[in-house]
Amino acid sequence: MDAVLEGSLVTLRVMDPERDSEFYNAWMKDSLFARMLDSDPIIFWPKKMMKDWLEKHMDGSIVMMMYLKGEDTKPIGFIALDGINWVAGDAWVAIGIGDREDWGKGYGTDAMRLMLRYAFCQLNLHRVSLSVFEYNPRAIRSYEKAGFVREGAAPQFVERDGKRYDLVYMGVLRSEWKDTCPEDPSCDCI
Repeated sequence: MDAVLEGSLVTLRVMDPERDSEFYNAWMKDSLFARMLDSDPIIFWPKKMMKDWLEKHMDGSIVMMMYLKGEDTKPIGFIALDGINWVAGDAWVAIGIGDREDWGKGYGTDAMRLMLRYAFCQLNLHRVSLSVFEYNPRAIRSYEKAGFVREGAAPQFVERDGKRYDLVYMGVLRSEWKDTCPEDPSCDCI
């Protein structure tokens, strides 16, 4: 498999629903992974339904699978640009690290930096947005390392275990992104 985007820790490759739906389906069966990713109830789909769903929802999105650098057999997660508004130069990003043993190792931050470079330098976008549940402080720290800033919140958006949590909105402009890492050559658009 050819590398599409290569960082210091991870490599991103274009998702192939035929190949990758099995991994995504397994990750979605982990209730904690699913709770970090979405506010919807967990649905346990058969592999074929997951493949069909991925194919349908990839239309208009840029979805990449995340691999450890130098590995190409098993992805560790995904990252996607969705809702791209070409006129406004805006998109939403989503990311998930599938296996818990890979959480907290910097893989998500590295992947996010790669995707931002792609969004700003290759797609010529002006801003990238995301949303994250306030009960996921590890993700919020990772996004801040990649250049995102808090822009607002939807108070008490979701209930988890009898408590209400905010949905935090974050974003980064191309100019802010470049300012966060002036010494990093990966922030230069060539």
